[in-house]
Amino acid sequence: MAVNNTHFGAEEIARKLENKSAVYFLGIGGITMSSLAHVTHLHGFKVGGSDRTLSPITARLANEGIEIFEGHKAEQLDGYDALVYTVAVSEDTPELVRAKERGIPVISRSDYLGYLMRSYTNRVGLSGMHGKSTATSMTTEVFLAANADPTVISGAELSSIAGAYRLGGKENFVFESCEYMDSFLDFYPTIAVVLNIELDHVDYFSDLDHVKRSFRSYIEKTRGCGCAVLNADDEDVMDMAKDFNGSIFTFGVKNEADIMAKNISFEGGVASFDLCHGSMKKHVKLSVSGEHNVYNALAAAACGILCGLKSDLIVKGLGNFHGASRRLEFKGELNGAKVYDDYAHHPTEIAATLKTVRQMGFERVICVYQPHTYSRTKGLYDAFVESLRLADIPVMADIYAARETDTLGVSSEGLAEDIGENALYFDSFEKIAEYLKSVAKDGDIILTMGAGNITHLSKSLGL
Repeated sequence: MAVNNTHFGAEEIARKLENKSAVYFLGIGGITMSSLAHVTHLHGFKVGGSDRTLSPITARLANEGIEIFEGHKAEQLDGYDALVYTVAVSEDTPELVRAKERGIPVISRSDYLGYLMRSYTNRVGLSGMHGKSTATSMTTEVFLAANADPTVISGAELSSIAGAYRLGGKENFVFESCEYMDSFLDFYPTIAVVLNIELDHVDYFSDLDHVKRSFRSYIEKTRGCGCAVLNADDEDVMDMAKDFNGSIFTFGVKNEADIMAKNISFEGGVASFDLCHGSMKKHVKLSVSGEHNVYNALAAAACGILCGLKSDLIVKGLGNFHGASRRLEFKGELNGAKVYDDYAHHPTEIAATLKTVRQMGFERVICVYQPHTYSRTKGLYDAFVESLRLADIPVMADIYAARETDTLGVSSEGLAEDIGENALYFDSFEKIAEYLKSVAKDGDIILTMGAGNITHLSKSLGL
């Protein structure tokens, strides 16, 4: 079972860290955790941490002088006087147990991130059930194009900042705002973007109303100090914000909004449109595919406008965005087939990605999907079946358990049976790789998809 967030708040954390000099990160290999470790190290702290397995991320941290441990042992905490953890760890993780025994300050990842951002003037948090990392990366490009020197903490790596984090000036802080276990309620946004709302994380959220209550609490944080930026085309977003008496700035394509994309056209799945806000009208040509990226671009543009960035530079930044890691990321070719990797792990995300690649002109779509957690697979089962049917050949890998154990009676084999006769199931990546090598041909697109370790499959394909 995941560990709850601490919810101390910035002032209490500042007191806990007074006279502390060494911070240990439990789960340091994660994208956001590694970013926080890096930023903490740059601020002069001794930094170390552990994760279940080593990775290129942990190797990069080690090269920066951060102490890295593979696996979890209590004695690894020796020499550290504060611990930051990700909620994905369990209560019995040895370092966490020892920290509590010794009275060492223990702070959750989101609480610590909130503490770090508090000193910045513009705190731009991008939230939503889907698209957070992409929208955060796109917003980063907008601020970079405008020479606004942003500090960035994202959930995906971006080539222009050579990672998922950037330490910039003290004015603009751009960050991904994660809703899981109400993590984003520890943040201090002056601009709170809500891209979309839908039921997910069913191991925490009881129903859609629970989700809406959490997002409402998130945008309430901007009252008196900023603005909520909302998707006018998402009924659940607008319902969540009903009677909100803070400042609101809307974006959309269908419904009237403060900033809109008009005259949208697609070429090879890539959108061009007119960006309209009041008397401003600028033509935008994106460099990434999919209708969902029009909404991400509108959200990023809204953030730029609210922070006073020039419209021409906003447009330049939107065009500069060529994708974040694991977001329809091109990996190479197999027997002439194009291989892409994507992080989609919710039925809506899967459908959006599959619809996008349909616009790219491929003859056959082969989607290798690894479900993420038993609770999500069980809770959204029928929607997974429908979305995966959009592929010509859905190939199912075993469920990635993450923080869970199998107690719900769902399986990838059963999912493949319910998807239909074109769906396949294999019990190992090796068997999936053998199958793909035998059937891939010119004109195909192969998507490796999911939030687990499915990304490693491309290595089995020799890419």
